[in-house]
Amino acid sequence: MTLTDTYTLNNGEKIPVVGFGTWQTPDGDVAEKSVIAALKAGYRHIDTAAVYKNEASVGRGIANSGVAREDIYVTTKVWNDNTTYDETLVAIDESLAKLGLDYVDLFLIHWPNPAPIREIIGYEKRNADVWRALEAGVAAGKIKSIGVSNFRPHHIDALLKTAKIAPVVNQLYVNPSDQQEEVVAYNKAHNILTQAYSPLGTGEVLTVPALVEIAEKYGKSPAQVALKWSLQKGYLPLPKSVTPTRIIENGELFDFELSVEDIATIDTLHGATRMTSDPDQTNF
Repeated sequence: MTLTDTYTLNNGEKIPVVGFGTWQTPDGDVAEKSVIAALKAGYRHIDTAAVYKNEASVGRGIANSGVAREDIYVTTKVWNDNTTYDETLVAIDESLAKLGLDYVDLFLIHWPNPAPIREIIGYEKRNADVWRALEAGVAAGKIKSIGVSNFRPHHIDALLKTAKIAPVVNQLYVNPSDQQEEVVAYNKAHNILTQAYSPLGTGEVLTVPALVEIAEKYGKSPAQVALKWSLQKGYLPLPKSVTPTRIIENGELFDFELSVEDIATIDTLHGATRMTSDPDQTNF
C-alpha cells in the first residue's frame, strides 16, 4: 500500500487511502505551499472546506504543484449558513470558483444540525434540501461524489428518506482517544467509508504514554502509529501539517504493520484526551 492506493466508494469511484487536511491552515502562502509540499511528498488527496477560508490558496497549490488535475482527489464542504437548495447551488459554484476547478471529487455537508435553524427549519428538511442541491451538482458534472461530515446515525437515517444518492463517506473526528464506535459501525453497515479528520487528536494523543511506548517499539513517531491504527481499522485519515518534514513523515506509513496486540492496546485509549462535540448541541 502507498499514498496513491485507493478505497473503492459505494458508487464505484476510487479515493486515495490517506488525505492531506487543511483545517486551520492559514489562507495565502502557507496553505498554497503546504498543498504543494504534500503533493510533492506523494499525497494525491487534498481536503478543504468553505469555512476554512483557504479554498483559493488550496486551488493555487493544486494548480502550481505540477501534478495533473485528474491525478488529484479534491474534497470540499458546504458550511452551516447554506440551509436551502438555492443557497447550496450558489455555494457549489463559489467553491469551484475559489478552487479554480471545473469539478470537485467529493462535496460534503459539513455539519448536520446548524444551531441557527434548529428551531426554525429543523435538520431533516435542511439536510434534505442541501443534499438535493449536491445531487444536482452531481448531475451537472460539477461533483463526482457526495457525502457527509459529523453525522450521527439518526441524521443519516433521516437523509436517506429522500436521498436519491447514498453518502459515500462520513467524515468524523476519529482517533485513538475518540473512536466513535457506534457511528463507525453504522457507517460500515451502510457501506459508508469513515474518514478520520484530526486523526492525531489535534496533537493531544501524541503524548499519551501507551502510544509513545508503542511508537518507540516500532521506531516510528506517535503520529505515524496513530495514523497506521486508522488505516488498519479501514478508515481514511486526513493528517494536517504546514511543516514539510512532518508532511513527509505523516505519509510514511507503509513500511510497518501494527500487531493485533498493539491495535488492541490502542483501542483501550478511548477517552484519553478530548472528545468530539455533539453535533446536535453545537453553537454554530
